[in-house]
Amino acid sequence: MNNISKETVSKLLLEHSIELMSTHSKLCYPIINRIYKKMAIGIKFPSIKVDGNLIIDGHHRYVASLLAGKKLYFVPSQKTSATIIYHWESIVLDIEDWDTDAKIRMLNEEDAKYNAIDIDKLIDLLK
Repeated sequence: MNNISKETVSKLLLEHSIELMSTHSKLCYPIINRIYKKMAIGIKFPSIKVDGNLIIDGHHRYVASLLAGKKLYFVPSQKTSATIIYHWESIVLDIEDWDTDAKIRMLNEEDAKYNAIDIDKLIDLLK
């Protein structure tokens, strides 16, 4: 399974008109890459939470879906008074992985369950 490059993610954020707006100043490239790889093989993900055109929860899924050309559904949520809007071109892409190995295993198990496939099958598909 091929990775998507950090440069490709950066190019998307810098050069494309993106429908939704970010409420995060930083995103994690390794997380986007893992989600992208899953989406590319047909793994489905839960809806992301939005308030109008603001992403409240699901930034990494949203960016990965744009890269993979997959549709995500939106469910309404609410912003707080502390919500700040960031322009995509100002988002910092962190190359350090924010997830531990244990969290990655847990997320893989959740994704396998959500998609009604065996965890070993999911791991095999990601190779």
